[in-house]
Amino acid sequence: MSGPCLPVAPAAPLARRSRQARVTWGSRVVTVGGDAPVRVQSMTNTDTVDAIGTAIQVKELALAGSELVRITVNTPEAAQQVPYIREQLDRMGIDVPLIGDFHYNGHRLLTEFPDCAQALSKYRINPGNVGKGDKKDRQFAQMIEAALRWDKPVRIGVNWGSLDQELLAQLMDENAARAQPWEARQVMYEALITSAIQSAQLAEELGMRHEQVLLSCKVSGVQDLIAVYRELAKRCDYPLHLGLTEAGMGTKGTVASAVAMGILLQEGIGDTIRVSLTPQPGEPRTQEVVIASEILQSLGLRTFVPSVTACPGCGRTTSTTFQELAKQIDDYLRAQMPVWRAKYPGVEKMKVAVMGCIVNGPGESKHADIGISLPGTGEAPAAPVFIDGQKALTLRGENIAAEFHQIVENYIEKRFGTPVAESA
Repeated sequence: MSGPCLPVAPAAPLARRSRQARVTWGSRVVTVGGDAPVRVQSMTNTDTVDAIGTAIQVKELALAGSELVRITVNTPEAAQQVPYIREQLDRMGIDVPLIGDFHYNGHRLLTEFPDCAQALSKYRINPGNVGKGDKKDRQFAQMIEAALRWDKPVRIGVNWGSLDQELLAQLMDENAARAQPWEARQVMYEALITSAIQSAQLAEELGMRHEQVLLSCKVSGVQDLIAVYRELAKRCDYPLHLGLTEAGMGTKGTVASAVAMGILLQEGIGDTIRVSLTPQPGEPRTQEVVIASEILQSLGLRTFVPSVTACPGCGRTTSTTFQELAKQIDDYLRAQMPVWRAKYPGVEKMKVAVMGCIVNGPGESKHADIGISLPGTGEAPAAPVFIDGQKALTLRGENIAAEFHQIVENYIEKRFGTPVAESA
């Protein structure tokens, strides 16, 4: 007979090994790396020249939970509008830091438009697009000089779709001379990592503080991302930005991003994340923020919105009532969070269960803060409601959904609402 089993330890992500950096705007300070939470980042898809349209989308992304928002700064006209975008956001009370995304002409734009350079909270520099030959280091230095002048952190963002071709050619030549050459993909990995680290070291040589530099090495394949970031994390302690570049649309982009980043985050790799999702027709840009938040919440790294547990349905649940109620509650909670973050501290940790039959319904409802077990096929038309693990009441009739919705609202107000001070 076997001896006693050892207790199973709860799974938990490994501790991150990066240093801490800061991204600021006004009174808003977003710490990145070290012991800080993994941050959600997003990017606008508006024309930056449209200052109002861009500011509105930044606001939407920020209210959805994005803690950093990147905007394209690709022309003089776009650079001119950046201060106005910042001004519009400040007027709306949106203090989210703005990141400027620069390619090809960033050295000129940051030099010729100092108001733009000052209004941004961080610069993204792509080493593969700063110039060629003797221009490369000079133009890179100009961007770093702007960062130093305005005391801005930078992200050295390498992308395998725009990799430094001179560096890649050099590494391929070195590989050809090896007794046992690497596979072409391994040379590509090395080029990504080398480009990022060498550029970061050059930035420090030019005067950047170590904690002002963040890195990313984006690829579009799940296994490629995992391999590159595992090696990158071994070789440096800079805060790392995670994300599949061109992740794709809908289910494909969502699943690929969740799998790749989930594995790395569980290993303690990654300090900011972005889901580079191609929006489906009519889909809001905020969907990438929702997915990024869900990845972190599913791993237990962050809590953004109350979680709704709902069963998938089976032959025991021919009614769609539980599906409709679960969606209604989930949509309601998400829509209210921009207001509730200040009004109901801690509400984001609440758990709600909307179940479809007696098999798992009562048990799941007891595990939640508030839950309901709706009647399945052939079951008595009664829906027990559980609050804080105890059966509180049973709903019956045609208005079960509306009544439960009201119970949830009352529970939130009672548990998370700020007590009103009694008058003297």
